[in-house]
This record gives sequence, C-alpha cells and structure tokens, in this order.
Amino acid sequence: MADPKPPPTGPSLGPTQIYLILYNSLCTLGWAYVLTLAIPSFARSTSASLSAGLGLGPSLRAAAETLYAATPFTAGFSDEGQPSLAHVLAIVQCAAMLEIVHAAMGLVRSPLFVTTMQVGSRIVALHMVVNSVEAQSQWGAALMIFSWALVEVPRYLFYLTAIVTGDATKKTPFPLFWLRYSLFAVLYPTGISGELSVFFAASKDDAFLSLLGENYKSIMYFYAMAFPVIYAPGALPMIFNMVSNRKSAFKKRFAKPPPPPRGLVWPVTEVKNGEEIRSSTPSAKEILAAAVGAVDAALGEKVKAEKKWRFGYTKHLVSMVECSCKSPEDALKLANAGLDKAYDTFQFVGADGKTVSFKEIMASPAKEKFYTGFVKGESAPSKDKKLEVGYKGKSISGQELKSQVQKWVEYGTIEPSAGDAIIACVDNPNWIDLSDRYFVLLGAGSAMGPFEVLMSLGANVIAIDLDRPFIWQRLIARAKNSSGSITFPMTKDQASCKDVSEIFAASGCNLFTETPKIRDWLVDLYPNKPFTVGSYAYLNGALHVQVSLAMDAICRDLCDKRKGTSLAYLCTPTDLHLIPKEAHDAAEKNYKEFSKRLYCMLVKLLLGKRALRRNDKKPFQGVGGEFYYVNGTSETKWVFFVLHI
Repeated sequence: MADPKPPPTGPSLGPTQIYLILYNSLCTLGWAYVLTLAIPSFARSTSASLSAGLGLGPSLRAAAETLYAATPFTAGFSDEGQPSLAHVLAIVQCAAMLEIVHAAMGLVRSPLFVTTMQVGSRIVALHMVVNSVEAQSQWGAALMIFSWALVEVPRYLFYLTAIVTGDATKKTPFPLFWLRYSLFAVLYPTGISGELSVFFAASKDDAFLSLLGENYKSIMYFYAMAFPVIYAPGALPMIFNMVSNRKSAFKKRFAKPPPPPRGLVWPVTEVKNGEEIRSSTPSAKEILAAAVGAVDAALGEKVKAEKKWRFGYTKHLVSMVECSCKSPEDALKLANAGLDKAYDTFQFVGADGKTVSFKEIMASPAKEKFYTGFVKGESAPSKDKKLEVGYKGKSISGQELKSQVQKWVEYGTIEPSAGDAIIACVDNPNWIDLSDRYFVLLGAGSAMGPFEVLMSLGANVIAIDLDRPFIWQRLIARAKNSSGSITFPMTKDQASCKDVSEIFAASGCNLFTETPKIRDWLVDLYPNKPFTVGSYAYLNGALHVQVSLAMDAICRDLCDKRKGTSLAYLCTPTDLHLIPKEAHDAAEKNYKEFSKRLYCMLVKLLLGKRALRRNDKKPFQGVGGEFYYVNGTSETKWVFFVLHI
C-alpha cells in the first residue's frame, strides 16, 4: 500500500494528518498486542510439549494449532482470558477497511483498486478463520497471523513517522525504513501460504459450509475455493511489485542531492522548510486550464478544480482534443494559449543564479556564441540509388520491398499512407539522394532518431546533442563513413583543436541550459538553406516536458526567422490524438476479434477495467464532420508524456 501524504508546509498538522496519526497509532498498538500474545503463547506451548517428550516438529505443530486461541493467560501475563488474540485480530484487521475509504477520499496516495483487493482478501481470510474451527486449529492459521502482525507493526509505524517527519523517504529511521521494504520478501510468501491453508481448511469444514444453511453448502464451498484460484496468478505480480517499490525507495533514500536548478526548469510552487519545491502538478494544471479555458471557460475551471489529478487528468485531455475539433480557429487558439502559458510559467535559471521566465530569456539573443564544427563524409555517393530496408536480418529493396510493404499495410502494421510513401520512394530512386538537404536533429544521438538513415542517404545533418565526448565520437565517426556531412556546435574553434579527442571534448551543447544560444546558432547557420528540424530528444518524467518546451522554442523561432523551415517529431505512444476513420474502424474490428480469445477473456476477468481497454472512441463533432481519435494515455505513465502540446 502506498505511503501516506506528507503534512503541509510548516510545523502545524491539519485535521487529515492528525486523524491519520491517530489511525496508524491505534493500528500499530493493535498489531503489537497480537504479537505480544502470539510470541510468548507459541513459545510456552512449544516448551510444554517438548517437556512432555514430544519432538521439536510435533511440538511446533501443536503450538501453531492452538495459537488462534491465545489469551493473556496462555502468554503468561495474567489469569485473564480477555482480550484474546482472536478478538483483537478481528478488530484490527477489520479496521484496515478504513484504508479503502482513505484511498477513495484521497487521504493517501494508495490506488483504490489495489487497496481494495489487498484488504478484501484479508477480510475473506479473517471471515473463514473466525467461522471455521478447522481453519483455526491448523498450522496455517498461525503462519498467517505471525506474517500479518510482523508486516503490519513496522508498516504502520513507518506510516506514522512519515506523517510526523513529513518525508517517508529520507527522514524515517533507517531500521524502520529497511523493515518496511524488506520484510515482504519472507512474510508475503508465508502470509499467502497461511491464507491458502485457511481457505482449504474452511472448504472442508462442514460447520463453515453450513453457515448459510444446508442448501447452500455448494455456494460456501465455491466461495472458499475461489480465492486460491485468484491467488495463483496474483501472488507473484504482487511480490514483484514490492521488489520494484523497494528498489525505487532505496534509490531515492540514498540518491545524491540534486544539483542547483539551472537552465529551463519547472517553477517554484512552494517553499518547505526553507527548500524550494518545484512540483509539476500545479503547473501542469495551470497550463492545461489555460489551453482549454481559451475556448471554453467552464472546462478550464473544471481543470483547476480537479482534486484527484494523478488519476483524473485524462478526461481533461480528452476535453482539450474535443475542443480543438470544434473549428480550426479554436484549435489554434487553444494551442497558442497553452504554449503561451507554458512559456510564462516555466523559469530559466542562468549561470549566475538569476531566475527569469522562459518567455523572457527567449526574447533576447544569447550573450555568448557557439563555434561551428564540420566533418564531411569520406565515402563516395552510391551509384546504385535504391531504397533498402532492413528486415529479418537482410536488406530488401525493389519489388520485394513493395510486396512486404503491402503485407504490412494489410496486416495493420503501418497506415496505408505510410505504405504509399515508401512505395513512392522505391519507384523514384532519385528522391533518396539527400545531398542537397539540411536536417537539424535535436537529440541527434537518439536511438529512435533518423541519424543513421540520413547519413546513409548522404544528407547534411546539423546535430544537436549533449556535450559528452563519447556521443560525438560515435556521431562523427559515422559521418566520416558516409557520403553526407555533419555540422555541430562547439565551445572552441575546430581549427584550434590539436586532435580528434579535443574536438570530441569541445562538441555539443545542452538544450536545457543553452536554449537561446542554440537557437541563435541555428538561425545564423547556412543562410538561405531550408531546414527540416526534427525533435527527437526523449527523457523520462517531468524532464520530458522541459526538453519538449526547449525544442518547441527553437522550432518556433526557426520557423519565424528562416523561410522554408519544416518540422518533424518523434511522437510518444502515450498520447491522445486524431486518427482517420479507417484506423478507428480497424481498431474496433481488431478489438472485437481479439477480445473473444480465451487468454484475453481471462485477463479481462482477473484485471477488469485495468487491462485490455479499447482505445477506439466515439467521434467528436466539429466543423467538417466527425473526428475520430485514439486515447493511448496511461495513468501509470503520468501526464508528462502528453503535456507537450
């Protein structure tokens, strides 16, 4: 389950935090009481059996079979029989149902579905062990109780300290942090094993099966046996998810402090304990609200009022696309409003630490200039001009390529328009001579970028990438082994470099920190030559928005200041955009066909609406008729990949 939200800025705690402190404290005490009775009762019972002459194995088994009936008396604390382990166990585990309410109300970041499944499965196991003597008096009940209690005591303590300290990652005591993210490796398998034993024991207990009456025994049997069927496919993913959470938590715990903000950055949204916080959520909401609000003020207000942004932003993105379809004027108005807001909102921190808006920094020329590096390829242009495509370990061309393209189109691998374009290139081999074309690659070293293809076609590539020597060693070496050329920014005159290693070290730039400088260099480079500018830089999380905005600023100014500039983009699959009706119809047909397959029906049954969701949607109505779209957004991937407008 996810960690609770940290308290708000300042020393005071709000009502929500006070309530969560009380809840976690009581749950910690409840589970600690269960352990306090369980451990000595188990030890005393084992010791008594050994003294009676039983072996270790039978003694442990006998102790386990009586653990559910533990009381203060069996633990050796008093002559009292109450409150018993069974009584407190029922109360504290039922209290966990409040965690479903917490998730539903947004008090914690836990996903509602996952929380419901985790708590619900335990409630079912509790119901069976409470109502089945057979389930109570077998070793698995003790295994389940110990596993639950040993996990829950440190978990609730961890949540408690996270709320009090305001930081679940770095300020919780390390022993508690380690237990929270390590005990699952042993206690999840043992807990699941114990729960399964309870299900199986209850399914054989006539008294349990008769709870609803003699006529409903079969229903109770299937109720008891349904959960082992669910546990089988669900246990390993849950454990692997915790492994991933552990890795992420430890990485954050021991991560080095981030460097001071520099260049294009998210704006400061709050100051907490003297530290500037640059949260992406408020800024993302403001930008999206400005875009949508430019054509529909009511929808803009809905974006601002969205409280569950993490899982609720998708519907607002759909609204944005729908608004864009109303008319060409609305589409441009919306896009410009969103971009203008982004330029005003994002900040640029200079080398001297001075902070201005990104709009302001891009409004003036940079104070410094790049030198220009150039390398001409040493290979002669190919005399046999033909389009070749690598496929299944070989290069195909000519009629073989055209036939394969047609198969791809028929199967749905590529759109018909893409197939027509490839075939046209095959039929017109002179088109693939790019020796007189200039391509600006923002993120030239990107694995999914066209650098390799452009070099093979003799193009003139203007490469923008990080100032890392190994990047330029690869790019320049590839350019030399081609009939094309590569032009790149440098921090010193190429002629002054003593050797190639010095050229590599002086090459490159940074889209975040040198955006105006890169723009100025490109604007002045190769006057009167039309540029095709491709945006291929791709980063994770919030950085993706920053690099997208930097590339947009460069593309915008090149379009304004250089005639004949054209643009290309590497799109993310996590997106929401318009598609032709033919693509919509094909997606609808494929979904109907595949959803009838057995494994698809099984996945749908187990995961419900979370999996195999159709992305062919009903069309929007706008000027010109119906507009079909695909919704490829994923809440688990967050809004960063779709925020770049």
